[in-house]
Amino acid sequence: MIRLQGIERDFQVGRERVRALHDLDLEIPDGDYLAVMGPSGSGKSTLLNLLGLLDRPDRGRYLLDDIDTGALSEEARARLRRERIGFVFQSFHLIPRLTAAGNVELPLILAGMAPVRRRQRVAETLASLGLADRAGHRPDQLSGGQRQRVAIARAVIMRPRLLLADEPTGNLDRHAGHEVIRLLEDLNRGGITLILVTHDPELGARAGRRIQLLDGALAAPG
Repeated sequence: MIRLQGIERDFQVGRERVRALHDLDLEIPDGDYLAVMGPSGSGKSTLLNLLGLLDRPDRGRYLLDDIDTGALSEEARARLRRERIGFVFQSFHLIPRLTAAGNVELPLILAGMAPVRRRQRVAETLASLGLADRAGHRPDQLSGGQRQRVAIARAVIMRPRLLLADEPTGNLDRHAGHEVIRLLEDLNRGGITLILVTHDPELGARAGRRIQLLDGALAAPG
């Protein structure tokens, strides 16, 4: 369960103080499929960064599974992020010199998992996403849809409870984009909480719930 209570986030732009999020209250239950929509500059990415513990609010509280994240040290926040949250971005952020398997394995290396267990979990995860025959390929040897599936595999390799997807189909053609969305929805049906940022009304309509941000505030309650 995610609870945001009175969240405010400001940024200094030149001499002006810009409020990116304003008095935001939001609850997201476990297993939810939530689309976050709104025009550019409405606060969508700022909200996603806060939910992913990549940023802190200036005011308000963010509770993740009843943990007050604002009270955590940076080390504790990093550990919580690594163990419970996965990220999928518009740009795949894969390391070019590593194979698909190497990219997916990285979070397990950082977590200190033993090599034998790492290789087994990577193989299982790639196979579950239809990538078993691409494990030894580098990103430049993969299609856009395959690269995004590798990115998703890396995001879920630690078996997170929360998956944050920021315009995950933005660099894909329509067919590949639909495949990626269906894959994300399969993960959601498996129990992962899915929060999808999108400009696409068609994708937003697929979500179980939608919220609209406008000037950093909820324009339509979720």
